[in-house]
Amino acid sequence: MKIFINDIPVSIISTEELRSDKEFDLTIDGATSKIKPKKLIDDVLIKDASAEKVDELLHVMTDNKLKGVDSITFTSSDKEATIKYIKKKFKVIEAAGGVVDRGGKVLLIYRKGRWDIPKGKLDKGEKKRECAVREVEEETGVKVSIERKINTTWHTYVNKRKYVLKKTHWYVMKCLDDSNLGPQIEEDIEEVRWMTLTELRAALYNSYRSIRVVIQEYHKILKIHDQSL
Repeated sequence: MKIFINDIPVSIISTEELRSDKEFDLTIDGATSKIKPKKLIDDVLIKDASAEKVDELLHVMTDNKLKGVDSITFTSSDKEATIKYIKKKFKVIEAAGGVVDRGGKVLLIYRKGRWDIPKGKLDKGEKKRECAVREVEEETGVKVSIERKINTTWHTYVNKRKYVLKKTHWYVMKCLDDSNLGPQIEEDIEEVRWMTLTELRAALYNSYRSIRVVIQEYHKILKIHDQSL
């Protein structure tokens, strides 16, 4: 499982899944060592972390801006139990959105100073695919249809002093009609733009790491699809 906390990718893996050829810049004993946020840098490995310790470290990461950290990997002797424990500690909400294609161009929105992919939270009783289509159409004015699933991402944020774990389902989408293209101002969206691959790459420098992962997976899917034709 990979969670984005303060836009830092955090992986929770079993001890057996840890690759011997994977290099880390800092290794910490998760069972006994106290984590000092200011000393965390680059790619960090936290070995043999208990569920309680992982929970503590996740809160530390949420409360601190770890600008020098590229990634954090936790190893656990019981990965599934650890993941289950973490989910219970956070309020889990679900959202859905999509990467919309129109003739090789991708649809991005500009919100709160960064480029993003249109998405939003599921309404009560709403299905994931229905939510994805609705949110994309509301935020961009573009009518879309879903072609296939891309992936699912997890990230945390704080809302009213409560820790929220957001699970977002992403889909490959096709543009059906963009004659009403325009930003949903009430959702703080300033601009909606179709981007070429070159423009997309430039925009991703001013985006979130989780969004870059979604775009990477999207292009992998397109490549596989093209090869099968």
